[in-house]
Amino acid sequence: MGFNFLDNRTMNFKNKTVWITGASSGIGEALAYELSNQGANLVLSARREEALKAVAKNCNSNVQIWIETLDVAHFASLPEKAKNAIQKAGQIDILINNAGVSQRSLAKDTDFSVDERLININLLGTIALTKAVLPYMLTRKTGHFVVMSSLMGKFSSPLRSSYAAAKHGLHGFFDALRMEIEPEGLQVTMVCPGFIKTDISKNALVGDGEKQGKMDDAQDAGMLPSELAKKVANAIYKKKDEVYFGGKETLAIYLKRLSPKLLKKVVMGSKVT
Repeated sequence: MGFNFLDNRTMNFKNKTVWITGASSGIGEALAYELSNQGANLVLSARREEALKAVAKNCNSNVQIWIETLDVAHFASLPEKAKNAIQKAGQIDILINNAGVSQRSLAKDTDFSVDERLININLLGTIALTKAVLPYMLTRKTGHFVVMSSLMGKFSSPLRSSYAAAKHGLHGFFDALRMEIEPEGLQVTMVCPGFIKTDISKNALVGDGEKQGKMDDAQDAGMLPSELAKKVANAIYKKKDEVYFGGKETLAIYLKRLSPKLLKKVVMGSKVT
C-alpha cells in the first residue's frame, strides 16, 4: 500500500523527475521511497518488472511514477531506454546510477568472464547510460548525475579486485565529466557508501559467476538503506561533489591519505569477507 502523504520536513524535490537504476531492491528501493516522499516524480529501472511495480506501489501515491526495465550491461539498448524514459516523464532532472553487483572472490580464483561482467555492469553500463542521457541535459542546460560508487572506489580490499577496479574507474570518469559539464549548468555527485544492510553480499559474484548466497557479518551490521537514502537525498540537494557514508569503515578514506602503507596493514589484519 502506498504512502498518501508528503514528508512535511522538506519538499526539496517537488516537481523534479528522478531516474533511479537498480530500483527494485536495496539502496535503489530506499531512494525511491525517500525521494517520492520529498515530492519527486520517479522513473524506476531494473531488470525485474514485477519487483519494480511492487516498489512503485509502495512509493508516495501523490507523485508520478514510470517504469522502464533495463539491463545496464546491454549497452546498445541504453540510448533507446533513455529516449523512452524521457518521452514517458517529459524530462529527467536527476539520474541516479545505482545499478551494480559486488564480488567475493580472490583474483586468482576469478574467471576473466566474471571480471568482465563486473566491469560491464558497474562501470561501462553506468558510463553508457550517462552518455545516453547527457545530450538531453546539455540541451536543457540543467541536470544532475548521481553515481552510487563505494568506499571501494577510494581504496581496495581482498575479494573485491574487479569490483574495486570498476568503482575506481567511476571516479576517474565522473571527476573528469564534472569538470567538463559544470560550466554548462550540470552537476555530478559521487556517493561512496560503506557497509549498508542490503542483499549486496548475498548477490555478490564468486569466481565462477555464481552468487555468494549469504550475508556478510559487516553488511548485516551496516547502516539501514532508509538512513542512507536520507543522507543521499541531502547530498543531492546540496549538490555535493563527493560524500562518504557508513560507520568506522569511512575512516579508511582519511587513513589512505595519511599513510597508504598503514591502511594496507589494517585491511590485511581485518577479517575481510
